[in-house]
Amino acid sequence: QLQLVESGGGLVKPGGSLRLACAASGSNLNYYSIGWFRQAPGKEREGVSCMRPTGGTENYLDSVKGRFTISRDNAKNTVWLQMDSLRPEDTAVYYCAARTLVCSHRVSDYNYWGQGTQVTVSS
Repeated sequence: QLQLVESGGGLVKPGGSLRLACAASGSNLNYYSIGWFRQAPGKEREGVSCMRPTGGTENYLDSVKGRFTISRDNAKNTVWLQMDSLRPEDTAVYYCAARTLVCSHRVSDYNYWGQGTQVTVSS
């Protein structure tokens, strides 16, 4: 069974960068669309971006366009989320999730979830 583990979160100052990793085990990520989601305190979990098995990407938040980039390394069975020009409003727990069908921004459409990694943007 597919298992996902996120890493790379931490505390960063506004304007800084982080690269989150979503490492998979138990199955090959080639078969899955991988989505990145985030959940800020007191808010619902929201879709950030998704990458299809073929490599195409979808972005769901206007606020991160041009700042966040999703990519995947099939040899390492890992999907990355590069986050640049971070803002305090990007503070949240970031999750990766997988589904065997096409990308979706809906939380309920994903079958597999990681445990999340905290990103805090603060001076």
